[in-house]
Amino acid sequence: MPKDTFYNLSDEKQQKIFDAAVREFSSRRFSEASINQIVKTAGIPRGSFYQYFSGKEDIFGYMFEKIVGEKREVIYQAEDLNLDADVFEICLQTTKASYTWGRIKPEYSHIAMLMEIDTSEFITRLRAASFESLIKIIERDKKRGLIKPEVDSELVADMIYALIWKQFSLVGFDEKLYLKKLNDGLSIIKTGITAG
Repeated sequence: MPKDTFYNLSDEKQQKIFDAAVREFSSRRFSEASINQIVKTAGIPRGSFYQYFSGKEDIFGYMFEKIVGEKREVIYQAEDLNLDADVFEICLQTTKASYTWGRIKPEYSHIAMLMEIDTSEFITRLRAASFESLIKIIERDKKRGLIKPEVDSELVADMIYALIWKQFSLVGFDEKLYLKKLNDGLSIIKTGITAG
């Protein structure tokens, strides 16, 4: 996270640095992104960058947390969001809200897509952290009797996550088809595929 000196900057300068980070991380994977490009775009000296952040992980973490906070606000303001619904409905509802938000902020969607193909240890840890909330909802649904207690929560979370990203990579720009495929896939995971 940023050093205290970053928070002493004006809101305008903080925003300029954030925007420069978004621009760089939406065009290159974390492992390929350049601090030099961020400081150039932000119009700050390289030395100043290190007064504000300890390195690339630090600025990415700051940018990521700010984006996630904004995304949470959008999701929680969604009219059809029902936090008491089962994990499958919550995934569908939050994906719909995220999709709408992603059209408004396409560079944020690009960052997310680039994170999916980045194999750096730092990004791998961030992706793993995103599973935690999904696993918690699955565990909650087990306690509510909506999911069999013997089901492997991590595996189900993995399947849902893979479905969301695979379908987005195939048909993501066709919202109607994407949401249909996602809904159909979630239904299959929920009900299983065996006859009888």
